[in-house]
Amino acid sequence: MSDIRYKITFDGQLLPDVHRDDVLENLARLFKSDTQKIAQLFRGPVTLKRNLSETEADRYLAALRQAGAQARKEQDIASMLTLVDDEQVLDSKDTLPMTCPKCGHEQSKRDECEQCGVIVEKYIARQGEQTSAPSISIPASLTTTSPYAPPQADLHGADEHQYSELKVFSLKGRIGRLRFLAWSLVASAAFLAAFFALLTTVSIVSLIVSHPSFLTGLGFSTLLGFTILFVNLSIGVQRLHDLGWSGWLWLLSLIPLVGGLLTLLLMILPGPREANRYGPPPPPNSMAVKLLAGVWLFIVIAMVLAAIVRPS
Repeated sequence: MSDIRYKITFDGQLLPDVHRDDVLENLARLFKSDTQKIAQLFRGPVTLKRNLSETEADRYLAALRQAGAQARKEQDIASMLTLVDDEQVLDSKDTLPMTCPKCGHEQSKRDECEQCGVIVEKYIARQGEQTSAPSISIPASLTTTSPYAPPQADLHGADEHQYSELKVFSLKGRIGRLRFLAWSLVASAAFLAAFFALLTTVSIVSLIVSHPSFLTGLGFSTLLGFTILFVNLSIGVQRLHDLGWSGWLWLLSLIPLVGGLLTLLLMILPGPREANRYGPPPPPNSMAVKLLAGVWLFIVIAMVLAAIVRPS
C-alpha cells in the first residue's frame, strides 16, 4: 500500500458570521469558475479534490476556509487501495489462485472475475470507500461531466496573489489604512463643495424669489446628509473588513469618544496581506492614494496642534 492520500469534502457548511453570497464569490474566484456552477456544490456532500498528500490537503483546506467554506479532510481509501505493492510481488503472485470478493469464485489471478464478470480492483476500491465514509453519498450528476460537477481546476487563489475589487459605494470588500484616509478626504471635500453650492443656490433663489421654499432647501440638505453618511459607512465598513472585524462595529463611531478611538484604530492598525473571510486583500496603493492620505494626515495633525496652542 502506498503512502496515505487524502480527499477534500464539502457539505455546504459555512464558517460563522460569513454570508453565503460572499463565499460564492470567493469560491468562484478560487476555482476560476462562475457563481452559478459553484452554487451547485451547496446541495450536498461533494468531493472537491482527491488523491492529495497531507500537505496539499492542508493547503486546500486553508484556502477554502479563507474563502469562508467549512470543508474537511478525509483519507482517500480509493486512491490508496491496490492489489499489489510493486512489480516484484505482482510477478511472484501471478500464478497463485485468487478469490472473487463479490461472488467467492476461485480462479487464477486476473483483473476480471470469470464467474460474475466484476472488475476486482474497482469493486474493492468502491467497497473500501463506502466502508470508510458511509455517510457520504455523492450524486451521480456530480461525478459526470454535467454542469453541476465540482470544479476540476486547482485552487488558483491559494497560490496566486489576487486582490479585491475596489467599490466606493459598497458594504463589501476591503481597503487599507492609506486608502481609508484618501477616500475620507475626498468624501469630506465633496461634501463641503456640495454644501457650499447648496448655500449659494439657496441665497441666489432668495434674492430672486421673495418667498423661497424652505422645504426645498431642507430636502436637498437631507439628501446630501444621507449621501455623505452612506459614503462614510461604506468606507468604514470596508476598513473594518480589512482588519477581519464585523462591519457592525461601525455603529460604535456614533458614540462620543468611543467613535474617535475607533477611527484612530482604523487609521493605525494594518490589515493582513492574505485573504480573510471578507475576501482577498486590497490592491497596492497608487501614488494618488499616498498623496491624498498624506494631505489628510497633515490636516489632522495641524488641527490637533491648533487645538493645543489655542488655549495659550
